Amino acid sequence: MKKFKKNIVFATISSITFIGCIVQSLAAHELKVSSDINYQLATTAEIFLTSEAGDKIAPQQNLAFIQGKPSGTVLEVRPDIVKQKIIGIGTSFTESSAYVLAHLEQDKRAEVMENIYGETGANFSLARTHIGATDFAVNGKYSYAEVAGDVELKHFNINVDQDGFSKKQHSGIKDESYDLLPMIKQAYAIKNKQADKDLRIVASAWTAPPWMKDIEDWYIKPTAENNHQGSGGKLKPQYVSTYADYIVKYLDAYQQQGIDIWALTPVNEPHGNSGQWESMHFTPQTQNTFIKEHLGPKLKASPHEDVNLLIYDQNRDGIEHWTDEILGDKETAPYVYGTAVHWYESSVEVNEDVFDRVHEKFPDFSIIHTEGTIDDLGKVAPNGILDPVNFTEKNWFNNDEFWWNANATDWAYTATWAPKAEDHPIYTPVHRYARNIIVSLDHWLEGWIDWNIVLDQNGGPNHVGNYCGAPIMIDTNTGEVYYTPIYYVLAQFSKTIRPGDKALQVNKQLDNLEEDAFHASAAINDNNLVSVQLLNTTKQPIIYSLKIGSQYAKVSIAANAVQTVRVQL
Repeated sequence: MKKFKKNIVFATISSITFIGCIVQSLAAHELKVSSDINYQLATTAEIFLTSEAGDKIAPQQNLAFIQGKPSGTVLEVRPDIVKQKIIGIGTSFTESSAYVLAHLEQDKRAEVMENIYGETGANFSLARTHIGATDFAVNGKYSYAEVAGDVELKHFNINVDQDGFSKKQHSGIKDESYDLLPMIKQAYAIKNKQADKDLRIVASAWTAPPWMKDIEDWYIKPTAENNHQGSGGKLKPQYVSTYADYIVKYLDAYQQQGIDIWALTPVNEPHGNSGQWESMHFTPQTQNTFIKEHLGPKLKASPHEDVNLLIYDQNRDGIEHWTDEILGDKETAPYVYGTAVHWYESSVEVNEDVFDRVHEKFPDFSIIHTEGTIDDLGKVAPNGILDPVNFTEKNWFNNDEFWWNANATDWAYTATWAPKAEDHPIYTPVHRYARNIIVSLDHWLEGWIDWNIVLDQNGGPNHVGNYCGAPIMIDTNTGEVYYTPIYYVLAQFSKTIRPGDKALQVNKQLDNLEEDAFHASAAINDNNLVSVQLLNTTKQPIIYSLKIGSQYAKVSIAANAVQTVRVQL
């Protein structure tokens, strides 16, 4: 069995036989129910904890299971009700991340990358990257087809992803050959040294080259002159097919570099971002036509027919209309693997009810979270660490208190114009991550990807000033590496939720607790090892009973903490 850290050895688990799980008929939700389970239920469990008190994937005292019927707060895990297969937990490769890592000496950078992708590190199994420019590119505004009107894409090349950062142009660079593609190759090299080689990459374009779009620009920012109506534009009709060729060319070029893209989306955030940075618009109808008549057939006719196509790629509260339009089209659906979603519609809600409805209607299609981050880093939160009276530069840097308490804000926090401004209060970064992942996995999500894995001390570079938090933040002036609490939370999930695990039904009985106080999900692997993920959002420990079959154990989860309980059946 794998180790969490070199100095943490899993406990030996004794077990007894347990027979007789209840059969339920839940075919509407595609649950797999077994009537002849003969599990061996563990009499002890192993526990790992990451908490505000300073625990970082720390092993806790093992527990004993007893027979009986628990009372109070009860978490019931049902190994007899198996739900969706999980693809993995991960983060993203961006040019900005590569740029920050280029400021480290090679040995220090290798250590950071091992902590991200190595078996003794977070061992992330899922990733995302961008096709062409994004706001998290150093200077932005680039594509792989810069020659206008080149419909045959004769001048297509991905050199910009591997030409590095010149020391002459960027002070502090230690390795001017490092870049986005070398970063991905380094992750591949780490994975290839270990038995668990899983690293599936989702690629998303923020925009087509400007000459393919009606605005003939990367984006148009909102100004008084245009009545504050910014735009990313949309494809010109004569270049719709060319854009599909552009995406296939990208897959060709990366494959030639030894990188096989596992999945892609036609565009990032098709609703746009009001022209704030690189973007391009699709409606559900135009994306449906694009896939059905262009991208889908071109992928099937290419060497990349196994690349999985994900639709949408924006906020999760809006997926129903998109899935109805595209997955509901019998001609388009065969080209599609699933739906990609983001979390920016709310800093506190998960929209699990939307997932439930979409899964019930389209149970054969995946739902994958492809982007989430602590956005608008640096906006002042009243009465928090970022209070103007106490404000100091980089107060989120090397300061765990920021991440464990209500100090973060986002774009709608003071926006009275927002559709549901109440969904964007000041929030706790760790809670936003852990809640979103745990609740989503409990409601049919198959994979969860963070945004930039590494950013600098300011939350950049970002060529339009859209600074964000990252699991790892590095002071590019001093070389200091700060592993935020978000890193340890994601690492704990990644280590204990592996590709191929299957989600289990979880029933929760709260005893005088608010609904948001306590969240849980569970998964089981092929060796019948159950991993239960829990979040306590309160400032007090919570005592609960973990029930599996006819046995249960009394468990305490520390205040303001993320806990994993692993039980061998």
